[in-house]
Amino acid sequence: MSDQHDVHWLCRPATIKKLWIVGIAILVLTVALELTIHPHPYFGIDGWFGFNAWFGFFSCAAMVLFAKLLGIFLKRKDTYYDD
Repeated sequence: MSDQHDVHWLCRPATIKKLWIVGIAILVLTVALELTIHPHPYFGIDGWFGFNAWFGFFSCAAMVLFAKLLGIFLKRKDTYYDD
């Protein structure tokens, strides 16, 4: 049976929960700060409220989907090095 101290601190459920809470708090804080800061948009769309948050989210989601698609074409069999 594994002791709690045998697991790396980043893999502990309590630490993962704390990291999620801190990450969400930072996201909410940065989006809320947009209410007090006047943006100077270069394009029209980058002046929308929360643009950086949703642009970052959709960019990350697109990269994950692209990596999954790329993995379909680049993956090898498990026995690749045995051949």
